[in-house]
Amino acid sequence: MTEENKPDTQTAADAGGYGEGAIQILEGLEAVRKRPGMYIGDTSDGTGLHHLVFEVVDNSIDEALAGYCDDILVTIHADGSLSVIDNGRGIPTRVKMDDKHEPKRSAAEIALTELHAGGKFNQNSYKVSGGLHGVGVSCVNALSIWLKLTVSRDGVRHEIDFSRGFVQNRLIEVVDGTEVSPMRVVGASDKRGTKVHFLPDQEIFKENFEFRYEILAKRLRELSFLNNGVRIRLKDERDGKEDDFSGAGGVKGFVEFINGTKKVLHPTTFYAEGTRPAETYGGIPGTEIGVEVAMQWNDSYAEQVLCFTNNIPQRDGGTHLTGLRAAMTRVIGKYIADNELAKKAKVEVTGDDMREGLCCVLSVKVPEPKFSSQTKDKLVSSEVRAPVEDIVGKLLAEFLEEKPNDAKILCNKIVEAARAREAARKAREMTRRKGVLDGMGLPGKLADCQEKDPALCEIYIVEGDSAGGSAKQGRDRKFQAILPLRGKILNVEKARYEKLLSSQEIITLITALGTGIGKVSEDSGKSSSDDYNPDKLRYHRIIIMTDADVDGAHIRTLLLTFFYRQMPDLVERGHIYIAQPPLYKVKNGKEELYLKDGPALNKYLLKIALNHASVNTGGDNPRTVEGEELAKLADMHLAAETVIERLSNFMDAEALRAIADGVQIKLDTIEEAQECAPILEAKLRELTTTGVPADVTAEIDPNSEHPILRISRHHHGNIKSSILTQEFVRSHDYAALSDEAQNFVGLLSEGAKVTRGEGEKAKTEKVGDFRQAMAWLISEAERTTGRQRYKGLGEMNPEQLWETTMDPNVRSLLQVKIGDAIEADRVFTMLMGDEVEPRRNFIEDNALRAGNIDV
Repeated sequence: MTEENKPDTQTAADAGGYGEGAIQILEGLEAVRKRPGMYIGDTSDGTGLHHLVFEVVDNSIDEALAGYCDDILVTIHADGSLSVIDNGRGIPTRVKMDDKHEPKRSAAEIALTELHAGGKFNQNSYKVSGGLHGVGVSCVNALSIWLKLTVSRDGVRHEIDFSRGFVQNRLIEVVDGTEVSPMRVVGASDKRGTKVHFLPDQEIFKENFEFRYEILAKRLRELSFLNNGVRIRLKDERDGKEDDFSGAGGVKGFVEFINGTKKVLHPTTFYAEGTRPAETYGGIPGTEIGVEVAMQWNDSYAEQVLCFTNNIPQRDGGTHLTGLRAAMTRVIGKYIADNELAKKAKVEVTGDDMREGLCCVLSVKVPEPKFSSQTKDKLVSSEVRAPVEDIVGKLLAEFLEEKPNDAKILCNKIVEAARAREAARKAREMTRRKGVLDGMGLPGKLADCQEKDPALCEIYIVEGDSAGGSAKQGRDRKFQAILPLRGKILNVEKARYEKLLSSQEIITLITALGTGIGKVSEDSGKSSSDDYNPDKLRYHRIIIMTDADVDGAHIRTLLLTFFYRQMPDLVERGHIYIAQPPLYKVKNGKEELYLKDGPALNKYLLKIALNHASVNTGGDNPRTVEGEELAKLADMHLAAETVIERLSNFMDAEALRAIADGVQIKLDTIEEAQECAPILEAKLRELTTTGVPADVTAEIDPNSEHPILRISRHHHGNIKSSILTQEFVRSHDYAALSDEAQNFVGLLSEGAKVTRGEGEKAKTEKVGDFRQAMAWLISEAERTTGRQRYKGLGEMNPEQLWETTMDPNVRSLLQVKIGDAIEADRVFTMLMGDEVEPRRNFIEDNALRAGNIDV
């Protein structure tokens, strides 16, 4: 053997620690806990946390798809845990005798402790299923501090407990000489179904470990629409909130829900439903492909089509969407041609014209669907296209014939869209001839950067020439560009292409970004002007930087509307950011600091106030509260004061303070409410600073039918009233006030005093309670702290703007993301569209909750 071919005898230590000892085998669910992001997504932003819930709910939905479940209850419990209960068949509970594990385990335990274990890998138990990977509920088990599984099946209720994926208090029995580990039998049951109750592990979900009601409600509402006839309920024991999504109306109701804030063009929603044998189209023999679709057009210019396969959303469409579009183009095109509508208008109608203003939900049920990737964003099962095209084509043709008024309105909309597209093309050619958008020159307002790599470049869109001047002087010219815009740009929510090109500020913005503009056609893959290309973006960070007033907020909203409606690719790719300029500059001694907002200012003042501060409790056994103990109490006090300040817009401030002073409110029954009323009223008379007495009465709320306390004040012949509800008593806000009461009531006695400072400079003040002590400390901190409030960016000099808002090392930016496309569309339509009624209702419902109103 030559020297070159000798075997490598280098040790693992010599190779940087990479030898046979570095190879690990992760057993069971250990891999899930080691790399949770591979299984459930991001564990830091809340995505993975809520994915746990959806994995459990999807199992219940699969039971519903199989025809065995019609009731699902999801409950967020007060301790932060969550449970999902369904009335399906129940996970099998018997011991699986062919289990290779010793002792042999129940089928339920295997399903919850083994990856890729379940009943969805063949066509026997589930013909159609959304869960294909078999890692769902086992991941939930692995990532929970504890999980309790309760199964009611065959007249018996079984339970089994887990902790971080491991069985707790395991039962072991011997049957025919074989050790088995059955589930625990806890009694008889005349019901059937499964209950999964779990508490997520805070070691895994360190930053976001609290369930958000609105995220769960959004998905459960969606599932209710897609599975008509299944009752899905969501309850939150933390604040008493509850929703029942039964009777949502299927996909037809889904379309009407999305169109709720829009002006629909025709009263009748098109609905089609049908099944076809899968084998006919090359699918699995003995199975069926189910199709359900609803369509309704509105007066907007955007197309909104939501596609689902077995309840799984496909943001990129797929073969089911291709079949839908083919049917629409063929049937509607034939109707328009037969009635010579396009010929009379002297325009040529395209598929894009037919889909302008379309709101559609398409749901298919497919056995063993195929997707383009693990994310399931695109369906590629070839056997799906033909059934969708067949069912939609046949029923859409009948709809147009049987509903002539709807058909006339729809066709007029399509022809008008074709006219507008042609007008936009001519406007595009005109502006190109004038050299407005040909890219030959950048806008004169733009102060460009030196860097040519878009990935390293950023552009600040600033409000007005004043702020633009400071930003241009303060920026880093190497990679930061500045574009000042004058005034408020056009509201593009209801503007067509030719209207955009008449706005000089929008032309300036489009030219600076370099992408061009124009809607991308689904038919050709190009924009109508053959010019829009998001890949040509000149800056990969587009930063909106406006003043901290109502005008600045309005300009920011108009710009976000522009990007969301006209350049959604830039939002989806994460290119849009919002700058967070500071609202305050504070100076204490030689220290200067910029603070983002009011809460940050309060925290800073509290920090200064507690410097060399102590509180003497007074009384017979006085003690000194200082250091970490005082800081903890002060933080608790600040949290309670923040709650009072926020809620006092629509609740009685002195009633909130009474709760913080120890008054307990119980509203489970009307009798409890009647007991609390005189206690609260007496406390309010003691606390009143306005001289206006309050009357407190116990009532039954006619809407919720739950007990409430009504607080009424008579002043100059007017009555101002507010209420305390069960939801409030169960909320985090009430808990914050109650915590303050538990920690502060009785803390200070007669002779209590607060001291701040050292030696001869120390100052002392007598106080009656902890609130007075904190008020005095804060006032002392304010006395020694200089404060400047910035209303506009133009008030900052270039150095300050760089230090606070533009320096990548210290600045704070908000990245704009679309977490819920349906909700984003609804909000933009409501706030920026033509329909006044939804906007007025929104303002009336939320007016009292608004803060920092500049009037």
